[in-house]
Amino acid sequence: MKLNTFQLIVLGVFSFFILFGFFVFSGLIPLFNSGPTGVGGTVTLWGTIPERVMRAPLDGLRETLGDLYAVTYVEKSASSFDRELVEALASGRGPDLILLPHDLIARHRDKLSPIPFETLSLRDFKDTFIEEGELYVTPSGAIALPLVVDPLVMFWNRDFFSRAAIAEPPRYWDEFLTLAPELTKTDDALNIRESAVALGEYRNVAHAKELLSLLFLQAGTPIVIEENGASEVVLSERQGFVVPPAESALRFYTEFSNPVKPIYAWNRALPPSDDFFAADNLAVYFGFASEREALRSRSPHLNFDIAGMPQTRESKRERTFGALVGVGVLKQSGNQPTAFAAAFALADRAFVSALGEASGLPPARRDLLRAAPNDAFGKTLYRSALTSAAWVDPSPLASETIYQTMIESVVSGRSTVNEAILRAEAELQTLFNNP
Repeated sequence: MKLNTFQLIVLGVFSFFILFGFFVFSGLIPLFNSGPTGVGGTVTLWGTIPERVMRAPLDGLRETLGDLYAVTYVEKSASSFDRELVEALASGRGPDLILLPHDLIARHRDKLSPIPFETLSLRDFKDTFIEEGELYVTPSGAIALPLVVDPLVMFWNRDFFSRAAIAEPPRYWDEFLTLAPELTKTDDALNIRESAVALGEYRNVAHAKELLSLLFLQAGTPIVIEENGASEVVLSERQGFVVPPAESALRFYTEFSNPVKPIYAWNRALPPSDDFFAADNLAVYFGFASEREALRSRSPHLNFDIAGMPQTRESKRERTFGALVGVGVLKQSGNQPTAFAAAFALADRAFVSALGEASGLPPARRDLLRAAPNDAFGKTLYRSALTSAAWVDPSPLASETIYQTMIESVVSGRSTVNEAILRAEAELQTLFNNP
């Protein structure tokens, strides 16, 4: 049977996948003096990681590649990345590769070329990358290769705990039921002056969406399941429990803002939680690992440490929320063989290790997580990377509004917990059904 031009091109790219995948995962890629057929020229990579962070890792990659090909990086603002990418692709001016955040998977997976399982098997993918990386896996293959992850961690004020003669930060969420009354201080008018923890509200709780998502995941709901290429929101499902775990998680979260409860520790009148922590008025702050240096710069005399996120006692599976970034090749790339070569090189040990060092974030490769750094925070960050999880978000901006409504409707009494969960589930499903 005679093949047409399109079929020949597809066959050529597929053959390149198999050859290049073999070389990359056998560790032979540094031995190349010339690339596979079709690899050469310059490819462009867009991402929201600061250019100053990417500079040294890319310089190292450039030395390794020599004249084989080149990767040009263009930094984009996180607030406009999604819009700029859509506009660029619509006009045919898009990049060859992108650094794909996990929360934009649903938005852009149809624009990316999957790496077929014949090139990178599911077994090899799981053996190479952290479990959260499987969010990039589709029925056709991996649409991105994980690079680094920014996990949620618990920043805790050591002086708060010392004054209360508490030796260690909490390991479990139920410990906050006793810590909140003990560490929260109010004045005669019941205004909160010092707080144990910032939970219960949305607008002034940093990362409220991620925090509640983590509570959902820890309680036992995956939030969204993917089956046969379709996304189904499962917030209201019982998952084998008497009460849907999402309801239990939302109830726990919102009760910290209920002034009639003994655990009352937060309200909407307080400053943003990161500011309150930096001002030495908050005992525990839940933030991403990447915030550590900024907190140190803002409050150089603040006596804080970090620990892993609290867990539920009932679960045997430790989890935190992770902001994951992977590299994927766009279907519109005019130089796909080189773009795929670059993607594999960017996900290789050498580049990921250099990126982790430059960014201060743990790598998303299992082999690099085997030995944690010797610094005070390394062990916690690497363990958090291995336990990171997230969910496929249909639209980050729209789901922010859904989460805000879900929380505030319960806090205000406009909705019961059950009603709020059902409404959020329906609205998230609508986003998937009408992208």
